[in-house]
Amino acid sequence: MKKFTALLLVALMTVVMMSACGANNSNSADNSKSSSNTGSKSGTNNGGTKAGGDKIYIPIISKGFQHQFWQAVKQGAEKAAAEFNVEITFEGPETESQVDKQIEMLQAALDKKPSAIGFAALDSQASVPLLQKAKDAGIPVIAFDSGVDSDIPVTTASTDNKAAAALAADKMAELIGGEGEVGVIVHDQTSVTGVDRRDGFVNRIKEKYPNIKIVDIQYGGGDHLKSTDLAKAMIQAHPNIKGFFGANEGSAVGVINAVTELKKEGQITIIGFDSGKAQLDAIKSGVMAGAITQNPVGIGYETVKAAVEAIRGEKVEPSIDTGFYYYDKSNIDSDEIKAVLYE
Repeated sequence: MKKFTALLLVALMTVVMMSACGANNSNSADNSKSSSNTGSKSGTNNGGTKAGGDKIYIPIISKGFQHQFWQAVKQGAEKAAAEFNVEITFEGPETESQVDKQIEMLQAALDKKPSAIGFAALDSQASVPLLQKAKDAGIPVIAFDSGVDSDIPVTTASTDNKAAAALAADKMAELIGGEGEVGVIVHDQTSVTGVDRRDGFVNRIKEKYPNIKIVDIQYGGGDHLKSTDLAKAMIQAHPNIKGFFGANEGSAVGVINAVTELKKEGQITIIGFDSGKAQLDAIKSGVMAGAITQNPVGIGYETVKAAVEAIRGEKVEPSIDTGFYYYDKSNIDSDEIKAVLYE
């Protein structure tokens, strides 16, 4: 009997203890649930954070990654991301001829359902179907550097490339005495920057300088090795050529290499575009006469800033001119020019 009573007491004590533990666990779960709900309510979708407290996500897809120009654009984008407390990714294909690779990157970015997207098109038409999907999904598109042949982008943050290339043509004419043969190496004929820089230079020459003849226009895909070969072939085909316009960093470096390898320094005037280290060195050494520099840090910064404004429903200007400058040996060390060089 005593043994039975003892067992009964142990059983009762076990039931009481289990009941207490269950109550405590229930209270803990309720507290956790309450805490979770409170956290969700505290996150507001006001352009600074998404509901739940997650940062706004804005993928930035550039035309490439190999040139110092794009690294400077990335710096500007990261500066704006920190200032506006948003998350960005920055990527681009290995070379500026990989249109298909860039389209794949755009698709992958859209699959992540971003709040907005920054895009510099290698092919201003090939990307339109995907950008239309973004628009249909309510994702603002901010074009940068290169625009798109549609009204899909909310805005475009870029250099006035036609005006910049026209200035390059004026400088070329001045340096070669208003007459002679000139060659042009362009990165492509599918992006807005390629077309605008080509046309800006060529049209200014045709309009203002009838004694200057553009003997050839070639497209090197922004690759300095291919551009070198194209420039060398042009020099050999036109032995009296007096000048070259290289329409982006890779194009200009290719011309520099060609002139150097053929020992034509001082005989051929080179005007470039962008301001990577190779171009800066060439200007300082006298191989290149001068170049147009953009404001790549400003391009990156304005792209992210415009994306945040679009997400918030604020007014965004239809185009953002980020400026350009001509630099040569006389002003390369000035404070104004130093601020926009990106070696």
